[in-house]
Amino acid sequence: MNLLQALTDDAIMGQHFKGESWEPWRAVLAAAFALPMTDEQRQVFSKLSGGREAPRERTREAFIIAGRRSAKSHIAAATAVYTACIGCELDGTLSRLSRGEIGTVSLLAVDRRQAAVALSYVRGLLESSPLLSAMVAKDAGDSIALTNGTVIEVSTADYRRVRGRTLLAAIMDEVCFWRDESSQNPDQEVYRALQPALATTGGLLLAVSSPYSRKGLAWSRHKKYFGKSDGVLVIQAATADLNPTIDPAIIEAAMQDDPDAAMAEWGGQFRRDIEQIFTHEAVDGVTVPGRRELPPVDGVEYFGFVDPSGGAHDAMTLGISHRQGDVAVLDLVSEIRPPFNPSEAVKEFSDILRRYRLSSVSGDAYAAGWTVEAFRKAGIRYEKSPMTRSEIYSAFLPMVNSGQCELLDDDRLRSQLIGLERKTSRTRIVIDHGPNGADDLINSAAGALTRASLRTAPLLIFEALFDEPDAAALDPPVMRIGW
Repeated sequence: MNLLQALTDDAIMGQHFKGESWEPWRAVLAAAFALPMTDEQRQVFSKLSGGREAPRERTREAFIIAGRRSAKSHIAAATAVYTACIGCELDGTLSRLSRGEIGTVSLLAVDRRQAAVALSYVRGLLESSPLLSAMVAKDAGDSIALTNGTVIEVSTADYRRVRGRTLLAAIMDEVCFWRDESSQNPDQEVYRALQPALATTGGLLLAVSSPYSRKGLAWSRHKKYFGKSDGVLVIQAATADLNPTIDPAIIEAAMQDDPDAAMAEWGGQFRRDIEQIFTHEAVDGVTVPGRRELPPVDGVEYFGFVDPSGGAHDAMTLGISHRQGDVAVLDLVSEIRPPFNPSEAVKEFSDILRRYRLSSVSGDAYAAGWTVEAFRKAGIRYEKSPMTRSEIYSAFLPMVNSGQCELLDDDRLRSQLIGLERKTSRTRIVIDHGPNGADDLINSAAGALTRASLRTAPLLIFEALFDEPDAAALDPPVMRIGW
């Protein structure tokens, strides 16, 4: 029984994939698994694959880039269940395993929430079929062991988790949105870790995702293989291509509101309005290898910047810097991860600030009243930054590119910096972290470094000039941003 037969057989998974609306997916899966195709399916496949020929044998890698609500996760779960329960026995994969070796189908998700969703789909498919449910030997929470000796494992994307396993298949769910602060390229690193794990069985690597920016594993595969009749199979589809039941009015409304976002969310197109602005090379150039922290030195003027948090979800971070000639130097970054008591975090940071002879600290306007009062009680004056987070990053960008700052050797700091993106809309330009990302640590570091860099003689003169009645009439206009 092949995958398409399993998806149409009510005794297996057919009850979940009934109707003509699933026909586009049947065309895609028929091509990926080199199954017989009808003329209509060939036409659909040609449209969604950039006009390439259908593979003559089951592809080793398939990347399906599709709009939201196109049932990607349903298909990913069905592929995982079929491979573990049926496919691995029919194609002789299990016979290639050594005695005691466990064949695993790994479904990797963007985060814990998405992993839970994927696991619920897998369980639903198994439980709704008497034949499949009888194969469940043990449900261990994030993995399901089957009576044929295979395991379906659902987890978050982490290259460490796939090492040491023998994989029958690997499914990368929403790979365009993977983020890991301990890894600069989690999709690439997971991909590299999956290759040896799939080598014994020749198992399928299937990546399904809505598109995002023009970077990362999915974009590189699309750029290299889309429309090509060899190598990796790449499918690119709008939501309506794979899910004709979607209400067109929803898509039209999204297109009217934000065309660039809608073309990615619903049109399956990689976004042109988002770009990575801090390159690996530039960040490497200003990172001092092995430097974790610099102690306070007498006679040096320090600058502090804090990114506050309520303690439930986001980290609270502190950055301290000083100026050395024309270079702003990062002396310290401290991070308190949630959950934590905000008052205790303020006390801890205030103690650090006093070590560097600082009686004040700057930060954003988060819960301004509470933040000001909490630091006041700890003996530190909290000053609201005159610059927004995006403005700080805009000022920090030329500092990095020109080598006018020195960063500590910290993986999370580096990952957050490289993960910042510039988004251009019809009305403004914003620099921020991407989906599922974070920028708490780099915000405090960039804030501190920008303070040190902007505390120059010209800006001090500008501040003095603004005390004069005619300062606003200066030509050229003077920047009002200062510390």
